[in-house]
Parts: sequence; structure tokens; C-alpha cells
Amino acid sequence: MIKFNNITKRYEDGTQAIRDFSLHIKKGELMTLIGPSGCGKTTTMKMVNRLIEPTSGEIYINDQDIHSYNIHELRWNIGYVLQEIALFPHMTIAENIAIVPEMKKWNRKKVKDRIHELLEMVGLDPATYAKRMPSELSGGQQQRIGVIRALAADPDIILMDEPFSALDPISREQLQQDIRALNEKIKKTILFVTHDMDEAMALGDRVCLMKDGEVIQVDTPQQLILQPKTDFVKSFIGERKSPWQTAIDVIANRSDTYTLTTANNPPQELAEEILFLKHDDGTYEGAIQFGKRVDIQPLPHDLTLNKASEIFQGSRFTRHPVVRNGKLIGTLDYEDMIRYLHDKTAMEKGGIKHG
Repeated sequence: MIKFNNITKRYEDGTQAIRDFSLHIKKGELMTLIGPSGCGKTTTMKMVNRLIEPTSGEIYINDQDIHSYNIHELRWNIGYVLQEIALFPHMTIAENIAIVPEMKKWNRKKVKDRIHELLEMVGLDPATYAKRMPSELSGGQQQRIGVIRALAADPDIILMDEPFSALDPISREQLQQDIRALNEKIKKTILFVTHDMDEAMALGDRVCLMKDGEVIQVDTPQQLILQPKTDFVKSFIGERKSPWQTAIDVIANRSDTYTLTTANNPPQELAEEILFLKHDDGTYEGAIQFGKRVDIQPLPHDLTLNKASEIFQGSRFTRHPVVRNGKLIGTLDYEDMIRYLHDKTAMEKGGIKHG
């Protein structure tokens, strides 16, 4: 979807901001850019919509060089969300959201329908919020409007430049959850710049860790924790990560002991066990015990151990399915969680660094 090919950026004063940067962001992927201050994260992002031009190298969108697009059409098809929300203070919320659709000459009914659809998508009642002014909204509500304004004309790509860094921790965590849930529905390609390690790991399908304008490691959050490639990665990610923040697909039991395809009958000796059903293509269907269906909450693969433990505390079941994009990838129970925490504690006491 977005491909950076050997990008460099050198300013007139000789500053080398980006060095031989190559990265492929897949369609529908949420890629987070993380690294120390001044490592080139925002410069990299601004090259996508040509706010900054590279000194050398190429950037492609859908296998087409971005310089072959009309610059206005290129930017209309890319939503942009900034740390400074930049809602127009003299315009209502509806008018703020409508800016790009109106520039693209959408008819009035289509614009109105889109405004209502987007407000409902982020839990803001159109009847209550459409006619309000930005000053009447909280910081978290304003940032939601900033996000859906970027989505208004249904762009393929969203660029998000530290959009939540000015918010309080509670609002920030809620918006992170909202973005993950929202992108599960809309499947946009998102490039998300952040200086916050926990945010990068919580949001990213993959994380691109940068230093001095270069790519150091690109991987899933789980692999960055488990297999950091350099001491810099370890110091930046691994050693500051609480085991309670580990995603559960690192911990999940991936054996077939408690899973069945829907065409098979459970072995008699496992009749008392909770078993999880999947179709031949891996799609999760449900759970059974004693031959009867039971309703057990599936856990998303990127849920943290801390959040999973809260769900277990409120559940009457001691084992839950772990799913990714609707497919069963494993199971999780108390024993898995306790073993993981025990192993981590033993490593730390013995002076062994995890990863």
C-alpha cells in the first residue's frame, strides 16, 4: 500500500534527517513509528503527503510513485490527524467534519449522512454534538472529532502525528482503544507517529523503531519484546516493559489440545473440558462442554495480560479462546498466565533479561 524505497533526506545545512529508509506498509495495517526525539519519525510521515520532499529515493502508494499523482488528489485521499487538533473554532462540529467532502463537491445529503455516520461511530450523538462549537467539547471529544474529520472523505490512508500526547492518561487510553476498535471496522491503512512506547505497542499491528533517521527493527509488538535484534532495541523496549503489558498471544497455548474443527467430535476423555470450535479455515465458532454450547468471551490476541486478568476475574470460566481477525489462534487459562509471570520473575531475580 505504502512503500518507502531507499529514502534519504538531507537539509541545506547538511543535516541528515533520514538515511536509506525502506519500509512497506500493508493495506489495512496500522504501523506505528517510534524512536528517540529527532530520529526522523515526523519527517518520514510528512513525506507521504509531500509536505516534505525526499532528497533521494521513491515513495509509492498502490505501486504508483506519489509524484505521479495530482498533489491535491493525493492529499484529499490521505487523512491527517495532528497533536494540535486544529478544529476551526468559528465553525460547528458538523462544519468542521464537512470541509473535505465539500471541497470534493459531495452533495448536501451525502455530506450530512456522512457526518451523522462518523459521529455515531465514535459514540457522539449527532443530535447533540453536530451543532456544537469546538469550545463546548472536552479535549478527548475534540480529538475524536479530529480523527473523524480525517475520515470524512473516506480516504485510503490516515497519517496520525502524536495525536493523543496532549491528553490526560485516561482519555489517551480510551482513544487508543477506540482507534483499534475503529480500524477493525474500517480497515484503513494508518501510519501513527508516537514517542510513547506503550502507545506504539498497544496500537501497532507492527512497530517501526527508528534511530538517527534509520530503521533499526520492524516487527510485531510481541516479536520486539521476545526477539530484540540489538542492544538499542532491548534498552528502548524490552527492559522497560512490564510483564503485565505483554500481549496474550505471546502467552497463549497454541497446541490443539482444547481446539476442534466443527466437523469432529470431542474425544470422550475430554468431555468435561471446555473445548473451542473452529472451521477448517480457522474461523472461531464457539465453545462446548459436556457436548453443549457455552458462551465464553473470546480474547483479542493483542489484549494485555493485565486486561485479560480482569476479564478472568469476572468470568466463571478458567479458559478462554484467543482470536485474531476472527480466527482462533490459541487458548489462555490461569495456568498459562501464572507460569508466564513466574518465569519472568525468575529471570529478573536471576539477572537474566527477557528477550
